[in-house]
Amino acid sequence: MSRSGASLALLLLGGFRTFVDAVVVELARRGYDDVRPVHAFAMRAIAAGADSASELGRRLSISKQSAAKTIAVLQERGYVAREADPHDARRKRLQVTTLGLDVLRSGEAVFDELRVQWEQQIGASEVATFEMHLTALVGALPVRSDAPGWVARDLGE
Repeated sequence: MSRSGASLALLLLGGFRTFVDAVVVELARRGYDDVRPVHAFAMRAIAAGADSASELGRRLSISKQSAAKTIAVLQERGYVAREADPHDARRKRLQVTTLGLDVLRSGEAVFDELRVQWEQQIGASEVATFEMHLTALVGALPVRSDAPGWVARDLGE
């Protein structure tokens, strides 16, 4: 039976949601019941150098106002802190806290556990082959949240 491109896209999205939803549930079980997927995306972007609401908004392809709200939530929960910029005393830079790094590491461990579960379900070689094919189709770099720039780069524009 032939599937449509839309069906394939929904299956890929379903795989993503299955992984992410399971990680959220497991993180809550491990004591991080206030973490959502957007928080992980934001903390990763901050750890990679997005040190202001404007830069976080650009990296996540969201408005500066949405980025500021996400930052406020992350600060309130202790996952992100604002620290004085050593080069400009007027500026405060975002930093992921030790607690935030713990959440990210815990999430990565849960993703690894889920991968093992999938390997047990369909076989390690099948998961490796699936990953190899996805890499061939979408590239070896992890998906970037600033998708428009990513797409334009890959199309040679």
